[in-house]
Amino acid sequence: MTVDHETLTGWLTRLELTAIRDQLDSLLDEAARRELTLREALAFLAEREVARKDERRIEMAGKIAHFPTVRDLDGFDFAAQPSVDPRQIRELAACRWVAHGEALLLLGPPGVGKTHLAIALGRAAIRAGYSVLFVTAPALVAALAKAHVEGRLEERLGFYAKPKLLIIDELGYLPFEPNAAHLFFQLVSRRYERGSLLLTSNRPVGEWGTVFGDPVVATAILDRLLHHSHVVTIRGDSYRLREKRRAGLLQKAGPSLADTPV
Repeated sequence: MTVDHETLTGWLTRLELTAIRDQLDSLLDEAARRELTLREALAFLAEREVARKDERRIEMAGKIAHFPTVRDLDGFDFAAQPSVDPRQIRELAACRWVAHGEALLLLGPPGVGKTHLAIALGRAAIRAGYSVLFVTAPALVAALAKAHVEGRLEERLGFYAKPKLLIIDELGYLPFEPNAAHLFFQLVSRRYERGSLLLTSNRPVGEWGTVFGDPVVATAILDRLLHHSHVVTIRGDSYRLREKRRAGLLQKAGPSLADTPV
């Protein structure tokens, strides 16, 4: 049976095997060069198709997640942050905690890489097949408060409860209004033991009563977050301040700014 190139690419298009279609000649040439059997050639073509579909799935999921930038664990400078255990982070990147609906808290002063790790672990979760959404704490609280005023709180809570992993960045940089703390509590309760939460904060959990403006609500939130949780505390200088010191723009004298609560 002889099939011309146009007919073959038409069939591949109908089957949505676009990776094979787009690289058909080069793939067939490589299979012939490697002298693959028919079974091996079929596996080789299928592998390329699956790889392309995975790339597109990860790319689309990354856009849906609304990551502010692209970060991976390979780009994290573990040597510059000796308080971070690479083995622990690699273990977290396996995403078993996401599968089990657990929480992860990344704590430390500004500029030590919390957001980098949060995004990198979020991308690892996407590669593992989980849905992810990234939002800053101020944006999250503002969205919940707006929905509450407009009578759409249940809808908005459902939106934030849907992804398997919700990443909330920069908790603690701005204090919550009392009502906002209650709204945040509702979200944590909605996700408790159902979906994973990853939070980054510049405040130790002992200061979250101040952050939320209500020690009772803060205790209720922490009770749920810490029940099934992993806590990574990062100590050290800010990357940004370290670069400025290297450039001679700052002098390090006395306690580091990175060690001073904000």
